[in-house]
Amino acid sequence: MPAPPTVLQLCPFSAYLESGLNSRFSVVRWFEMAPPAQTAWLAGHAGEVRGVATGGHVGCSNELMRALPELALIAINGVGVDKVDLQLARQRNVRVSTTPGVLTEDVADLAVGLVIGLLRGLAQADAFVRAGSWAGGERPLGRKVSGRRFGILGLGQIGRAIAARLSAFGPVAYSGPARKTVPYTYFADAASLAAASDVLVIACPANASTYHLVNAEVLAGLGPDGYLVNVARGAIVDEVALLAALARGELAGAALDVFANEPHVPEALRSSERVLLTPHVASATVESRTAMADMVLGNLATLLAPG
Repeated sequence: MPAPPTVLQLCPFSAYLESGLNSRFSVVRWFEMAPPAQTAWLAGHAGEVRGVATGGHVGCSNELMRALPELALIAINGVGVDKVDLQLARQRNVRVSTTPGVLTEDVADLAVGLVIGLLRGLAQADAFVRAGSWAGGERPLGRKVSGRRFGILGLGQIGRAIAARLSAFGPVAYSGPARKTVPYTYFADAASLAAASDVLVIACPANASTYHLVNAEVLAGLGPDGYLVNVARGAIVDEVALLAALARGELAGAALDVFANEPHVPEALRSSERVLLTPHVASATVESRTAMADMVLGNLATLLAPG
């Protein structure tokens, strides 16, 4: 019986996915090795590696891709490909797979939850009760969600799911590379969309064209009564501009599930009462993560199967 294909695991996964990997492949836990150990391992085993299993927030570096002459597949547990050089992958005949579709509903659900949590101050209300402060008086009033104007930046599969949910609360508009056949108002650019929105929800992919797409101009369009929600990628938002707008009261608030330098979040965001934070958990349900794991395992098994 031939030896199972060697797969480099670049980040921790769920116990379910790790069990599946270990039962089907010869897994090297790359993320647990120090750089000198990685270099030494590559010197003797680089040619054995057929697959890389990674997360969308980690990807696969060009240096590592070039060091693996027999690499056939980078299997991403997620939908983001911004951490993989797709042009280099094509040049090296390396396939890149993701887990589309299975996480759409959960990401959209969290986006709506963040909108409600941000405007109604749910995190602060929870802390207020836990601290025993309720007996001393009422909390400040929140803001109404129903009737708000919602802008969706990026109307792909996830953006459409978010739009469908938010349309129950108020009018929805969107922006993206091209107009789509949908019952929502289209704006050609992010700044125009922001100016016509009370809540701007980011759902576009991270790439060269969307890097810092949400900048000072877009935030100014939202204005002091506007809110920003990001369930896409941290790189899409200029965090310096966001921090400045929050500090000056030029933005009512932000709800962020993703950050520029995860898992490191600027202290100014962590300490701000205007910000609701979650640790990149948009797809973090048992159901979605199980379906994603099955897709990762299936992609690896299909492409790396002998013969």
